[in-house]
Amino acid sequence: MTSDADPGPASGTGPVGVSGPTKSLWLRLLAMSSAVAGGALVLAGNAAFLFNGASGMLSCVFGGALVMAFFAISLLIGHIAGRNNPSGAIGLFVATYFVKVVGFAVVLFAIGAPAWLHGRWFLIGAVVTVVFWQAAEIYGFSKARLQIYNDPENTEGGTDV
Repeated sequence: MTSDADPGPASGTGPVGVSGPTKSLWLRLLAMSSAVAGGALVLAGNAAFLFNGASGMLSCVFGGALVMAFFAISLLIGHIAGRNNPSGAIGLFVATYFVKVVGFAVVLFAIGAPAWLHGRWFLIGAVVTVVFWQAAEIYGFSKARLQIYNDPENTEGGTDV
């Protein structure tokens, strides 16, 4: 059996470079997730405007912005904690999740729903933002290079091989 597939580019002859951990993982995830979720939220907001006018659009954007703030807090805490204690950043990331859920619930129940809020579009904006934010985070984590072991220090004055 033969293949008519293109063999692709030839392998390089140079050495393979050293790859280290991803620089500023948390901020990169924050930027990527914000851009993807923001783009999806703009599309959902436009649909809300077409069906229910300005109140639908504002409700959709409010729901999405609340979700984006919720997730951004975790990534910022992960970034701050990750600079000093990279292995503890994930634990702190998870711990803040519980605090945020309780905190946002208290704030939402204390403030209540504004009169202009359109419940359906608020929910749609929040769900669209969650789905796209999480998809971007999963993609970002899958592309991250996390250093698991400390590389040994070269004390002989030569090069590492």
